[in-house]
Amino acid sequence: MKLDQTYWENRYSKGETGWDIGHSSPAILSYFVDNNINKTAKILIPGAGNAYEAEALHTLGYTVDVVDLADHPLQNLRKRVPSFPTNQCIQGDFFALDKTYDYIVEQTFFCALDPTLRKAYATKMQSLLKPAGKLIGLLFNKPLLGGPPFGGNEKEYRDLFSQHFSILEMNLCQNSIKPRQGNELFIELQAL
Repeated sequence: MKLDQTYWENRYSKGETGWDIGHSSPAILSYFVDNNINKTAKILIPGAGNAYEAEALHTLGYTVDVVDLADHPLQNLRKRVPSFPTNQCIQGDFFALDKTYDYIVEQTFFCALDPTLRKAYATKMQSLLKPAGKLIGLLFNKPLLGGPPFGGNEKEYRDLFSQHFSILEMNLCQNSIKPRQGNELFIELQAL
């Protein structure tokens, strides 16, 4: 299976988007609100899909770039939020990005990638973050075979990310959506 642009465009056009919860994740939104993250922070959401987190953060006044291989979900975002800047909707390959950010939000992108790309993901995430920038978000904490989505576990994630990040938090998420309760880890990782 080749997880390329054609694959993802087909998934969106057929409505085969079981990961899409139809709204922003409570855990991600509350991270920014509860921690009173400065509105000048530059945020990236890779593999953003329909980008509900970007919509919510944009509405709160944050500058958010979204990137996705598929154009279909980015068009959905632009239809839902006409005020979302077009130049902040990037249709392309995450691994080709060359900007830097204060925060990167992980929401179902990691689990959508071929697991052979996980080391490259961690390296690229570190390179996209400004010094002491943070990668925050959610990771599945269970095996998911035959994906995408592809699962994993806390030990695997700690081994992977500790080479590039200080692990500030990697705990069972307390405010997951009901279908994912007990199966997600909330992460807050600071770039080394």
